[in-house]
Amino acid sequence: MPDCKSLRLKPQGGYLIAVFWGSLFWLFMTTNVNAAQDKYPIKPIRFVVPFIPGAGTDITARGLSQKMSELAGQLVVVDNRPGASGVIGLELAAKSAPDGYTIVLVSATQSVNHNLHTHLPFDLLKDFTAVSQITSQPYCLTIHPGINAKTAKEFIELIRAKPNFYTYGSSGTGGLSHLAGSLMASMAKIQWIHVPYKGGAGGINDILGGQISSQFTTIIGTWQHVKAGRMRWLAVSTAKRSQAFPELPTLAEAALPGFDINGWYGILAPAATPKPIVKALHALIAQSLQTPALNTHLLNDGSEPVGSLPETFSAHIKKEVVKYAKLTHEAGMKID
Repeated sequence: MPDCKSLRLKPQGGYLIAVFWGSLFWLFMTTNVNAAQDKYPIKPIRFVVPFIPGAGTDITARGLSQKMSELAGQLVVVDNRPGASGVIGLELAAKSAPDGYTIVLVSATQSVNHNLHTHLPFDLLKDFTAVSQITSQPYCLTIHPGINAKTAKEFIELIRAKPNFYTYGSSGTGGLSHLAGSLMASMAKIQWIHVPYKGGAGGINDILGGQISSQFTTIIGTWQHVKAGRMRWLAVSTAKRSQAFPELPTLAEAALPGFDINGWYGILAPAATPKPIVKALHALIAQSLQTPALNTHLLNDGSEPVGSLPETFSAHIKKEVVKYAKLTHEAGMKID
């Protein structure tokens, strides 16, 4: 009969062998995962842009994606998914695999939507990982050149004289350009009609055609039309003048003290994207923004390159959410 001591040693030895081989397996897997992250990217990156082609967001994204592709040695492919003021594209990105191969362009609009929509299919603060703020830019109060107003104050007086006659477009209900129009109505005590589009380009086209009176537009999306005389800028929406077009007064200077709407674009990845990949993405974006061609292009179009760190951009988004919660409440803005 075998002794009890030898019987007890056999299962212990088997256990130790299992632990040994298990440890080797996990060491192998961890090494492979780290190696894959070190080599990132090893395949094309999908860059979701939740607005239509031709909008300011799209133009910025395509310039950035081209430089990222060149520097990474992998294609960064713009995938336009417009609709619902950016909600459709962001939902797609939020539900994508958190592997660094889907990123999404986010605008300040989403910090407004976070407060206005109670049933969004994602949480801006929980379902994404901040990668980097890429630009900061003002909106311009832009009108059809046939309107008899050369300044923001003159335009406000025209609207006040004919309530609900003049119209303003926006990139979508609840978007930042909608908020700007609503805030202007509240501060100037005017009544005008909101016309929402699926992206800013729709309203731009209808200003050109005379179907609507005005819109708070990006500089990048309209400056060629302004230069050609097909549109007219009256003022910028930010508290400070644009560095690219310092001759343009702010709306706060021209007519409405305290008016301040600042647009920005940034990059998010799905939540749980590994930190080493987020770090690599940030480095790629920051390097792209520093290239002379892209940097100059953005500045010439009225955007100021940023390239902030992930943690800095995350804090900025949270601050914007709080700011617009207060602003929309004070403006009495409602989703229509």
